Amino acid sequence: MYRNKVRIVSGQWKRRLISFPDHQGLRPSPDRVRETLFNWLGQDLTGWRCLDLFAGSGALGFEAASRHASRVVMVELARPVVQALKENVSLLGAKSIEVVNADAQRYLASAHEQFDLVLLDPPFGSELLATVLPAVAGRVVPNGYIYVETADVPSLPVGWDIYRQGCAGKVNYLLLRAGSSDKSDT
Repeated sequence: MYRNKVRIVSGQWKRRLISFPDHQGLRPSPDRVRETLFNWLGQDLTGWRCLDLFAGSGALGFEAASRHASRVVMVELARPVVQALKENVSLLGAKSIEVVNADAQRYLASAHEQFDLVLLDPPFGSELLATVLPAVAGRVVPNGYIYVETADVPSLPVGWDIYRQGCAGKVNYLLLRAGSSDKSDT
């Protein structure tokens, strides 16, 4: 098994550990940040369709599935990381999770599914966020959300606003919503 582990914060798999391999740029979202995000969204995601575009450890996607999202698509390019994600899906019996071994940009170009929540936590320090954020905006249902973790606050797609935001160390985390006017900090 893998030596790196992250704990699922809440939901049906609360306190369960998922394992993941060492891989460049892979750093799971901290517990406190994940807890804040799902407090913002509400703890019950029953019926939600979620896309975890740079899945990495899968922490964000597993949290969504643990809160009863009906579908979670985890997209990850690195094969060893994909293998760990699949092992964790099997270990948890997570039938709502689909793991896709693909490049994020190619996935967005070929898939046409709409999502209630898109989770974007690209490799830290990469330029990928600026590239995929505009494309992702078109994949979100009306009243849906885009969650972003990044060092620097990105330029937002036209029509999108910061709905909630926070900071943990060097990481800014933002919940975006189309045309929202309710902005607050945590």
